[in-house]
Amino acid sequence: MRIIAAGNEREYPEGLTVAELIEKEKVETPLYVTVSVNDEFLQSGTFDKTVLKDGDNVEFLYFMGGGTCGIYE
Repeated sequence: MRIIAAGNEREYPEGLTVAELIEKEKVETPLYVTVSVNDEFLQSGTFDKTVLKDGDNVEFLYFMGGGTCGIYE
């Protein structure tokens, strides 16, 4: 089956779970990644139960904290 993962279309075996895809794609810091499949966010506890289908579009997202940088005179 064909999956688009992080913008790259690749061939994967049927029955692939999101957790397996994270491993195959060598996602950095998999414990902190947020995954969307076809623009719908998954809960991290479901990665090993969510089976991907042919044509799915998967994105790996990282939320970063930040703040404002002010200029002080």
